[in-house]
Amino acid sequence: MGQPSVQAELERALTQIAQQPMSVIAAGRTDTGVHASLQVIHFDVPRELLREETAWIRGSNQFLPNDISVRWAKRVDSAFHARFAATSRRYVYLLASQPQRPGLMQGRVGWTHWPQEISRIATAMKSLVGTHDFTSFRAAECQAKSPIKTIHSATVREQNGLLRFDFHADAFLHHMIRNIVGAMVYIGSARQPAEWIDALLAAKDRTKAAPTFSPAGLYLSGIEYDPKFAIPEAFVDPAL
Repeated sequence: MGQPSVQAELERALTQIAQQPMSVIAAGRTDTGVHASLQVIHFDVPRELLREETAWIRGSNQFLPNDISVRWAKRVDSAFHARFAATSRRYVYLLASQPQRPGLMQGRVGWTHWPQEISRIATAMKSLVGTHDFTSFRAAECQAKSPIKTIHSATVREQNGLLRFDFHADAFLHHMIRNIVGAMVYIGSARQPAEWIDALLAAKDRTKAAPTFSPAGLYLSGIEYDPKFAIPEAFVDPAL
């Protein structure tokens, strides 16, 4: 209670513009400490408050804190819903693997002091692609109706001295990516074999997997919709 949030700040800014209470619906929620290089929201505007799209952009940014920026705005069909109309989402996780904890990147990247062998992780990541029951990577408080999700792609590569994980799926469970990254850190440090991911998927048991990893390196970076909605941006790279 009382914690700052992007949604609360947006609603405060829009209320300032509209001079009446405004509420927004976001494409997805993020845990405390998780970032978003891209987020999509929608809100309903009474006909008498309709104005140019650029006015919503400039007006919102005037009232928002410096770490939140409205990049675009457009009128959409009444069938559009920021959350339920999304066809897929993308996340990026940035991980520092080094003996010392991050300095300037504190809070912006995850960290492990265990040396990581990227080839072991890359092999394990392949097992995630496809439609699976991700119960072993699901938080106990997850409210999703089903643990079955489809991952379209899951890759890892080195970028600017960091390990970069990219995930693209139809949807994600609560803590799913952080739990997957936790498992990958065990595999990358040879505490578990690459085949462990297959065993965890088959087990459907959260208690058999690695601890939930830090939220610091996780970024919601992409949300995709049916082309008929003509949403201007689908991905914003957090590494840029």
